[in-house]
Amino acid sequence: MAKITALSFIMPVRDLEKAVTFYCDAFGLTEVYRNERIVFVGLPGTDSALGILLDPDGAGEIKFMAMGGGLHAINPTAAVYWNPANTASGNFTVKGSFKLLKPSGHVNYYGLVLGGSNLDNEKQAYLYFLVAQNGTWMISRRTPDAPRPVAVAPKTPNDVVAKPGADGTSVNALEVRVAGDKVDFVVNGTVVHSAAKADLGITTDGIAGLRVNHLLEVFITGFGVTK
Repeated sequence: MAKITALSFIMPVRDLEKAVTFYCDAFGLTEVYRNERIVFVGLPGTDSALGILLDPDGAGEIKFMAMGGGLHAINPTAAVYWNPANTASGNFTVKGSFKLLKPSGHVNYYGLVLGGSNLDNEKQAYLYFLVAQNGTWMISRRTPDAPRPVAVAPKTPNDVVAKPGADGTSVNALEVRVAGDKVDFVVNGTVVHSAAKADLGITTDGIAGLRVNHLLEVFITGFGVTK
């Protein structure tokens, strides 16, 4: 087996063989490793690879509902949840407590959205602050002039981000505090990142909401915007 030293990303699929055939034929890739659940494919002569993961339950209907005093999100695919009633500008705080009920088979992120606009169409824009089950946090922005989200702060490990315990669950309270020209990003009461508004590359004014990436089940309590 070829030695893999760089992994681009892992892609969950419902039909493993069909996906492997497509990526090999379309991009000139070859298999470098396989078992019954995952196949790694890469360019010949390189040590980087794409992982294709069999996930027969990965596709399906997103479920988002009020439950037990909170919001329950079951996400086979990534989704942003929002309500225009949660629009904020100027100085404000958006916060929520996220209980991860079911970690995914690989690292996925969930957390807060702010500065949202056109969230129901292809011109959508928003800033998001997320954490993951591996104890990292990240900040990115999505704008209509960029084909992919742009990192504002990269995926960063921090001990204040709770990882799943023996029962597979974890709880992380997230906040974004906008005050004057300063924006603080907070996990479990600790500021993990601060930035000037001008450095974010996107406005903080707009709709606040939630983002939960694919293959996650999360229960959110205390979500809201305060001035």
